[in-house]
Amino acid sequence: MGRAFEFRKARKMKRWSAMAKTFTRIGKDIVMAVKEGGPNPDTNSRLRAVIQNAKAANMPKDNVERAIKKASDKDTADYKEVLFEGYAPHGIAILLETATDNNNRTVANVRAAFNKCDGNLGTSGSVVFMFDHTCNFTVSKENISDLEELELELIDFEVEEVFDDEEGIIIYAPFEQFGSLQSYFEENDIEILSSGFERIPTTTTKLTEEQKEDVNKLLERLEEDDDVQNVYHSMEE
Repeated sequence: MGRAFEFRKARKMKRWSAMAKTFTRIGKDIVMAVKEGGPNPDTNSRLRAVIQNAKAANMPKDNVERAIKKASDKDTADYKEVLFEGYAPHGIAILLETATDNNNRTVANVRAAFNKCDGNLGTSGSVVFMFDHTCNFTVSKENISDLEELELELIDFEVEEVFDDEEGIIIYAPFEQFGSLQSYFEENDIEILSSGFERIPTTTTKLTEEQKEDVNKLLERLEEDDDVQNVYHSMEE
């Protein structure tokens, strides 16, 4: 197993453990998808992907339909995706993905979190190069008989890792290949259970347990912020 597998394994146990936080994140994804491509999932591939993720997270169908209807209202505020970069204590790189309808509020909250936890909010480009931007899919095993054969089929999509997991077959590829892979799976009747994007650190730093506590204080504070969608870091887990 490679770097993506280890990264996923480490995050799996702690990421979005609170159901309410998960639904809030998906709700924002729905708004952004509808504002970008309309409320019909048949013609909006981004919305189609979000609905798949909502199903995988056990988000009630009524909640999804309500979110789509609300997002279709022209008076509903749109969310802007903003990336924040900085450092936690002990030189750990931090990358934040946020979705906000009030950038001033988000900037103030993020800066306060870094300041109160002895971190430093950086400038654009300060740490993003330390992370590989990837897309991932979890697909059903139903129409897949041979994992190696699937890997060969996906060579043209620059797929980096394919591995069998209890949830399904998981595929990692460069961020830019998301649309092509989505189309491939749909055209070949391979059910997509969930999909998304992740930023995997190119190198990680090993810390003592005491140092990890310092970093985790900042990570937890950032993850509690409603505007924060994802938190990535370079600490070895």
